[in-house]
This record gives sequence, structure tokens and C-alpha cells, in this order.
Amino acid sequence: MSEARDGSDKGFVHLRTRSPYSVLEGAIPIAKMAELAKADGMPAVALTDTNNLFGALEFSELLSGAGLQPITGCTLSIRLTDPRPGDAAQPDGTIALLVANETGYRNLLKLTSAAFLEVEATELPHITADRLLAHADGLIALTGGPDSVLNRWIVDGRKADAANWLSRLSDGLGDRLYVELQRHGRREELIAEDWLVEAAYERGLPLVATNECFFPDRDMHSAHDALLCIAESEYLTVENRRRVTPDHFFAGAEEMRARFEDLPEAIANTVEIARRCA
Repeated sequence: MSEARDGSDKGFVHLRTRSPYSVLEGAIPIAKMAELAKADGMPAVALTDTNNLFGALEFSELLSGAGLQPITGCTLSIRLTDPRPGDAAQPDGTIALLVANETGYRNLLKLTSAAFLEVEATELPHITADRLLAHADGLIALTGGPDSVLNRWIVDGRKADAANWLSRLSDGLGDRLYVELQRHGRREELIAEDWLVEAAYERGLPLVATNECFFPDRDMHSAHDALLCIAESEYLTVENRRRVTPDHFFAGAEEMRARFEDLPEAIANTVEIARRCA
């Protein structure tokens, strides 16, 4: 068992960060990301902007220049179900992919391109499950957090569908699949967590703790909320709209260890993943 997997390594690496290249969604400038990680003693950071790799070059240069390991990744929208006749195909949720080697980088380029080029003009960017599994070599997959297909189906009571999707991912990715847990205090996270942990232990899949970072610190939550309103063309007073919590910030390693004190292997596996993406 590796040092990271058995929990003896006390480090933590952020694997789910959004930069301003996630337009009207991410609000952590890449230079600020490097500054925060270095100040906290993190050895690496992964950039997982939504459906694009626009920030990959700047991210690689700035983090390497700061003495940190850049991990290239992406949060990709994915569709598993066929649309009803006459309806446009829409994503069922997301999955997070991290580049482990050069083959993985080339495959992630193919997938992000397919998300825009292999959909109809009226459809949102997304890939299909078949496309993902055909280009999974060299990629490490995190199941995707609360907005993933897996979590959404668990919350909706579609446990059999969720189990089938997890099996399909496991068959296609093998030991490069990690079951992702997030704890921002959202109701859907709490509903899904027990199922995710049990399914991971039953199948011998590793857990990983992530924090989706949309802004640098808690003080920016209100400003980021206004940014989401601009993105959605909504008013702040509207109740039924997209929101994130004050905990969706670039939390320090100590805070993340405290959040997942009961699952130290999920924290340790963030370091293991960084090592695998060297």
C-alpha cells in the first residue's frame, strides 16, 4: 500500500478548481491559484475548467514557475441517455478527468473537441459515454461530485442506473477511477455520500475528497453569487436558481483534513493522484 493511500501522508491537493476560463463560473485567477497553493504548502493543483482546456498553457507555466506541479484536467458534461424524439440531446451530468500522461493529454484534447464538434448547433456541449470510454487511456477519472450523472441518479432514487454507470466506468477505467466525495454542506451531497462510500468499498474502488473551488476565499462568496446571476440572467432575489455555498472556495489543506477526518484515505488519495499525474 502506498504512503498516500494508507493515510500516513498528511498532504492534500486540490483536484477540482475553476479559473476564469470557466466563463461566468470560475473566479480564481490562475496566478492567485498558484499563490494560494504555495502559501498553504500544497505540492500540486489540478485545473478542471468546464468543457475546455483554454487555461492549460497559462496554468502549466504559472504553476511550474511557482515550483508547483500543474495537473491538467477538465470537468466534462456527459450524456448517457437518448433524447426523446424531437428533443435536443442534453447532458445528464458531469465527470472530471485528469491527465496522467501524454496519451491522456491527447485523449482529453479529443474529448473536449468532441464536446463542441459532435453535437447539434442547438445542444449544449457534451460527450457521450461511448466517446469517453473510447478515449479513456491515460486519463484518471473522478466520478464528478454532486453535479455528476452518478450523484444525480442516486439523489433521484435511480440506484440501479447509478450502479450500472459506476460498473461501466470501473470496467472501462480500472484503477484509474476514483469515487469522489464533496462536503460543502449541500443536501444532495449528504443524500449520496453513504451510497458512494458503500459502493466504493464493495467494489474495491478508492475514495477521493475534493472541494470544487470557484473563488479564492469565503469573503468572495457574495460577489461570486452575483457572477452566477449574470451567467444565468437571473436576479439575486430569485430562489430557484444556481447557487454554490461559501465553502466552494480554495480551502486550505488543514480545513480539508478536518472536513474528512473520518475518511483520511480520501484525503491521502489526492496526493496519490498527483503522483500518478507526474
